[in-house]
Amino acid sequence: MVHRHAAVGRRTALIAVGTLVLSGIGAAAAAEPPPAAGPLPSATQTLGADRPSAQVLRALARDLGLTGQQAATRLVNEAEAGTRAGRLRLALGERFAGAWVSGATSGTLTVATTSRADVATIQGQGAKAAVVKASLAGLTAVKGALDRAAARVSTRDTPLWYVDVPRNRVVVEAASRTAATALLTAAGLDAERVVVRTSAQRPRLLADLVGGDAYYVNGAARCSVGFSVTRGERQGFATAGHCGDQGDRTTGHNRADQGTFQASTFPGKDMAWVAVNGDWTATAGVKAEGGEIAQVGGSVEALVGASVCRSGSTTGWHCGTIQQHGTSVGYAEGVVHGLTRTTVCAEPGDSGGPYVSGAQAQGVTSGGSGDCRNGGTTFYQPVNPVLADFGLTLRTASTGAGAPEQDGGEAGAWSAGRVYQAGATVHHDGVRYQCLQSHQAQSAWAPAATPALWQRL
Repeated sequence: MVHRHAAVGRRTALIAVGTLVLSGIGAAAAAEPPPAAGPLPSATQTLGADRPSAQVLRALARDLGLTGQQAATRLVNEAEAGTRAGRLRLALGERFAGAWVSGATSGTLTVATTSRADVATIQGQGAKAAVVKASLAGLTAVKGALDRAAARVSTRDTPLWYVDVPRNRVVVEAASRTAATALLTAAGLDAERVVVRTSAQRPRLLADLVGGDAYYVNGAARCSVGFSVTRGERQGFATAGHCGDQGDRTTGHNRADQGTFQASTFPGKDMAWVAVNGDWTATAGVKAEGGEIAQVGGSVEALVGASVCRSGSTTGWHCGTIQQHGTSVGYAEGVVHGLTRTTVCAEPGDSGGPYVSGAQAQGVTSGGSGDCRNGGTTFYQPVNPVLADFGLTLRTASTGAGAPEQDGGEAGAWSAGRVYQAGATVHHDGVRYQCLQSHQAQSAWAPAATPALWQRL
């Protein structure tokens, strides 16, 4: 049996993102605004990289060894690189083998392909070309075989496997080669298709201590608010799935009645959401260093190599870079798929805290290894799958009250509130578009007005 929370005095209190405050103010969905006259916004403007918060800049400078200007330049470069990578992903199709940024200010965008004939196309978008053997789809298929095998064999000594995009390989990290071989054999794979790394590190759920912005589960266990969300007329927050089960009741930090877990998934994924009562109102704020507030502007997924900052109740506000998306982690409590691996440090008590790249929400802390004294690795549950799985809308500052709720609408029609994956196609005002970067649509982000996110077909 998996124990998802500990008794009061041992349970982690997770830092609040999109903090819920005591207020009776309601939130109305905004209607889609008419297209603005003049030039369309750049990727930098759409993602808010042209107006970064002081809290993000300070933390990036401290943790990545940058000047303030370098930190600001890095955010701009990462925003623009995401759009260029999205265009190239669509252009290369099945030959696309991944994209990543590198350099102190993320000044180099590299796009990989399986065909040398694509080099000129990649360079034409201002990117560096890498010609490799395996496509991203091929690497993902190999990892998928490992995912399926993990349901049949023990992963106690094989805690991690992922696609390493910059090195064009699938990696299995295990306590021994014998343990890794057992997973490869179960997946029907040989050592030539997967790189094995031995490591004594084992990721664990960061949920052992108590601190900061707590809510209580069934009057006993303690966790904290994640991203503020809405679903229809209901307000609430997203959090880690290991915090509670569907039907568990919560009280706030002040022990006042708060809400109920509406859904929870763990293991497999690490996601849950709580609907709150009328005494609580969701905001778009992220608690940063010193209790200051930074604002969340959306949920555009950042590239591998991009900077990301995390807030946690034990260690506060720290930054690092994204290493891999789609990582599978074998915790003692079970395997969780689809996590993002980062170089941000964390310690027990930071579980469930927010990850933000610039002004864009990325996910909530699931687990990790190491600490903030000697360095470590953390994994977060990406936020877009949480929004999509549970039909939630992220509360953002860019639209005030947040994006309109998801609706049925015409099949294939673009709709604010829906989560779109890179490559998805929609039609809007009689025109077809293809998605460049995974994100949840907002009323201010209609395809015609956001070339950073959509390409007209």
